[in-house]
Amino acid sequence: MTETVDALAALVAGGGVVVLSGAGLSTESGIPDYRGPSGAARRHTPMTYQVFTRDAQARRRYWARSHLGWRVIARAVPNEGHRAVARLQSAGLVDGIITQNVDGLHSAAGSTGVVELHGRLDEVVCLGCGNQTSREELDRRLREANPGFDARVAAVNPDGDVDLADDEVAGFRTVDCTFCRGGMLKPDVVFFGETVPAARVARCFDLVARARLLLVLGSSLTVMSGRRFVLRAAKLGVAVVIVNQGPTRGDGYATVTVDAPLGRLLPALADRATGGVAPAGLTGVGG
Repeated sequence: MTETVDALAALVAGGGVVVLSGAGLSTESGIPDYRGPSGAARRHTPMTYQVFTRDAQARRRYWARSHLGWRVIARAVPNEGHRAVARLQSAGLVDGIITQNVDGLHSAAGSTGVVELHGRLDEVVCLGCGNQTSREELDRRLREANPGFDARVAAVNPDGDVDLADDEVAGFRTVDCTFCRGGMLKPDVVFFGETVPAARVARCFDLVARARLLLVLGSSLTVMSGRRFVLRAAKLGVAVVIVNQGPTRGDGYATVTVDAPLGRLLPALADRATGGVAPAGLTGVGG
């Protein structure tokens, strides 16, 4: 099925749009997607909340890997896709943004009121006292605690984790909460085996219920955490449009599916939907 930018713009121009974004939106910012064209297979099992909290050795491995991966995430800047979403919101066409990403790039691009479903990697929480600190502060403390740590990054995952050999993390030192003096620190993101806070999920369902159109951007919808909003939209009769490189597990519920690079399509879509002019050479997309 082929849909032109004009057809998509006509749908979005009606307003009442809620965006659901995934890792595919951030690939052009240098952050890889697990399952999209830039994705690389993990060579280690994703960290679970249960292992992180119960196994000190596993926790040390995680922090060593994440300490390096965070530097890549911290350097990332919004791409044309993020900026296009912010433009659509500024024009009053997008009423809400739900993101499965933890990179904070929607907000950095100028979007407001973003519901970060899985939290943010640039924030750290103490599991003992609940105190929150910035990842920059933790990064400084970890650098001071590990002055000779110089492992090389082989690959970076969307959550800021990297692949490192066990011998490269053997001497890595972790740090604890300074507020309660000893509490366990964790990135303020939802790990595997952990549930998204109920109030956050409820807010997302409310956005979907009030939407005219759910626009899915760069998500394969493989996990239920994001797919449930597509299912809810379909149940409520809210139109679903999916733009992703490759098939998704929500395609059967979509009114329109488009397979196209988000960094090219979204600026053109924003131009057309807001009355601007699309970049030369982009007149249609395939789906």
